[in-house]
Amino acid sequence: MLPTPQEVRQYINDNLNCEYIDVQGDGSHFEAIIVSPEFEGKRLIARHQLVYKALGDRMKSEIHALSMRTLTPAEYNANPNG
Repeated sequence: MLPTPQEVRQYINDNLNCEYIDVQGDGSHFEAIIVSPEFEGKRLIARHQLVYKALGDRMKSEIHALSMRTLTPAEYNANPNG
């Protein structure tokens, strides 16, 4: 069974302190905007690794592709639409 965008959102939210998450997708390919204070002081690759860790083995089995924007709360508040 392919996960829904809501399930992917919940997977991330359950394992990463997030202030905002938006996930869109078709069951195997997803796009996400993730805002977390845990991204403070981290480079892009480290931010993505935190998300992959939150998803665990689901990235290998359930989720085929995940495109993400990972922002700190300050970055998001400075430009929430872009």
